[in-house]
Amino acid sequence: MNFSVYRDLLAIVPVRRVLLVGMLARFPHAAAGVLLTLHVVLTLDKGYAAAGVVAALVTIGIAVGAPWRGRRVDNVGLRKALIPSVISEAVIWSVAPHVSYEWLLVLALIGGLFTLPVFSVVRQSLGVLAKGDKRRTAFTLDSIGTEVVFMGGPAVGAVLATSVSTAVGLTLVGICTAGAGLFLMWFNPPTRSESPEATEHDVEAATAAVVSSAPAHLGEPAAELTEAAGAAVEAEGQSGGLLARAAAGFSWLTVSVAVVFVVAAGAGLLLASSDVGIVALVESSGNPGQLGIVFAVWCFASLVGGLVYGAMKRRVSPMLLLLAMAVLTLPMSLATDTVSLALLSIPGGLLCAPVLSAASERVADLVPEERRGEAMGWYGSALTTGTAIGAPLAGMAIDVVGPWAGFAFAGTAAALMVLLTLGIRAVVNARRTLV
Repeated sequence: MNFSVYRDLLAIVPVRRVLLVGMLARFPHAAAGVLLTLHVVLTLDKGYAAAGVVAALVTIGIAVGAPWRGRRVDNVGLRKALIPSVISEAVIWSVAPHVSYEWLLVLALIGGLFTLPVFSVVRQSLGVLAKGDKRRTAFTLDSIGTEVVFMGGPAVGAVLATSVSTAVGLTLVGICTAGAGLFLMWFNPPTRSESPEATEHDVEAATAAVVSSAPAHLGEPAAELTEAAGAAVEAEGQSGGLLARAAAGFSWLTVSVAVVFVVAAGAGLLLASSDVGIVALVESSGNPGQLGIVFAVWCFASLVGGLVYGAMKRRVSPMLLLLAMAVLTLPMSLATDTVSLALLSIPGGLLCAPVLSAASERVADLVPEERRGEAMGWYGSALTTGTAIGAPLAGMAIDVVGPWAGFAFAGTAAALMVLLTLGIRAVVNARRTLV
């Protein structure tokens, strides 16, 4: 391990600035999860399954919206792409706390659809600013910053919900997130090494140079080939060209990238289910104000694990990291109070940041830079899809069995996802070997 890599990376001003902006922009939504759960359970007097449905709709909206917003960043730039998010964050979360449960479901879906894409933007920018092994350290630092935010965000959310009101808390989330979006637009971190226009100009210039330097007798055949290629492209456009272009648009989606997306979905399921389980167990003990203690310990463990992983000189498979985290989450079901839950959250928490860092690094390595914004959007969609599945199912288990069932479901489901994916990949590789 080499911990000096952190000092070297933080000495780069743009990297340091992106990490700081990412922390500030994430803080409001770090409090939103607890606020939404307590708003449904305490203010609207619904169960944890109902709260899980709201969380699921938010994450479904994020999963649907993240890819096209990532593509918008690729195509029109960060500032224009963020305008819808800034407006919707301020409006929707100021209205949502004052409507019925049924309307809250609708607003939760729309709010998720236009959520500020902090995760994908920050990771995309770090992928541009950091190269090689520095990229692992940069993603780890971002995960560590996220853990610091989630050490304080849920605690602030719990205090606002229990001491003031969930309505005030959710309104502040919307206003602060919109403000963070405006700050991100002002800072405008780089998402590409160079503009598409510059790249196109360079290609045209290089082509012109080659043509101008070619022997004269090659001119006519080259012209004929160009004309023939144009005719072929036109013919393709008339017969199935749209399907071909659509397939080409996803040429970056290889089997290896798909496996990373499975890891992201499993991590989302595991974290969301554990999140609901923590809220349910602490609230059932009659001390919802102590939620911040458990989240602080859980996130601090992730911070420590992230520091160690970022200093490592070799990478570890995100699939194996997720499997270990799932197994280590199961003992949280044995907790009986706030203190025991906080202590039992440490082993699994140590692997949280490493899982997300390893998966993000893998996506950045596998996907070309010009499609990385869209790929990070799909990565975020996979993560939030897992969250959308995990939150309501864990809520149902908690309502039927008890708070401990949330952790049992989380660890078991995530572990089964990993084992099933590894089994499918082994069968595919075996068939390729036979062929």
